Amino acid sequence: MRRAARGAALVAAVCALALSTGCGIRGTAVPVDAGSAPSRATCLVRPGATAATPRAGTTLPVQLLCASQLVAVDRPVAAPGRDGALGVAQVLLDELRRPLSSAEESAGFSSEVPQHLTVSGGRRDDPTGTLRLSTAPDALSTKALSQIVCTFAGTAAAGGRDTVLLGGPGGEAPRAYPCTDETRAHPESAPGAPGA
Repeated sequence: MRRAARGAALVAAVCALALSTGCGIRGTAVPVDAGSAPSRATCLVRPGATAATPRAGTTLPVQLLCASQLVAVDRPVAAPGRDGALGVAQVLLDELRRPLSSAEESAGFSSEVPQHLTVSGGRRDDPTGTLRLSTAPDALSTKALSQIVCTFAGTAAAGGRDTVLLGGPGGEAPRAYPCTDETRAHPESAPGAPGA
């Protein structure tokens, strides 16, 4: 009997030791970024699945969210009602605010740009090329701001530059917001550099 009790105690001790050591993989102080979780989103919209291009119009790419990143989607748009940067910015922002098509939703796209958001030109004392949003850029979600910045970047809305000068409705000075590969890959990280 004593042997059986000792054997049972030994087995219990070995089991307790095995459970206390975990899976055998030691923790590390080095952060590991394995990326976002796998997604079933295709992030592709079939040609012809969007509305036809209006007369006197064209197609312009807008940045939508898909699989935790920004992906350019061509949207048919009417010619801007105004010339210059502000006219192009208004058309692009209208497209970002527009509800997604069923094809875009099925492909896994989404948008965080608020429906009520508007854009206007800069003030007299703003640097040339400034655009002002009806909501302060820093009050928007980082994903919405990334969508706007990367949609405007490289177009007439930003003077062809990859950096967009944005301000809000208040008296704050506009800031330069760059659209980089990092912004496109991680739209949840706030774009922007202090100073304009």
